[in-house]
Amino acid sequence: MLERKHPLYQFKYCPKCGSDHFVDNNFKSKRCQNCGFIYYFNPSSATVAVIINEKDEILVATRAHEPAKGTYDLPGGFVDMQETAEKAVIREVKEETGLDVSSVQYLFSLPNLYMYSDFEVETTDLFFLCKVDSNAKFAANDDVAALKFLPLSDLNPSLFGLRSVKHGIEKIQMMNL
Repeated sequence: MLERKHPLYQFKYCPKCGSDHFVDNNFKSKRCQNCGFIYYFNPSSATVAVIINEKDEILVATRAHEPAKGTYDLPGGFVDMQETAEKAVIREVKEETGLDVSSVQYLFSLPNLYMYSDFEVETTDLFFLCKVDSNAKFAANDDVAALKFLPLSDLNPSLFGLRSVKHGIEKIQMMNL
């Protein structure tokens, strides 16, 4: 049986035929007893931008909305359909900061739970080192309340509201970027 906390528990009807005979199949799927459709709940892809300036400071955002409103975050967001993760991180940085990314380098990935409209979305957060023009002006936009550069060595991971970003900050601090 699926645990109550698992997001599939909230799915009551088959997305293919609409039947309410939509039952647990295994820990990550449900099966329709009417049409046989099996729905697997897989994580969504999300990106996280690591932008470090020449002073070894990282660009930190303050979240403007829930989840974790008012806590630190790094620019980023969900990958759209038909979009690569690299294109998504470039788009998200532009939307949230106004900055143009000139190069992208994959660093690592971490699992996350992201609460959206009272629904837990399982994500795989892909962290990228993003290069931007160090002289370019930036401004908080979209779902970002504020932006600032903070010394990488002084960051306190507990000030970051999302689990994956907390762990990501810890990993980044151990890396020589």
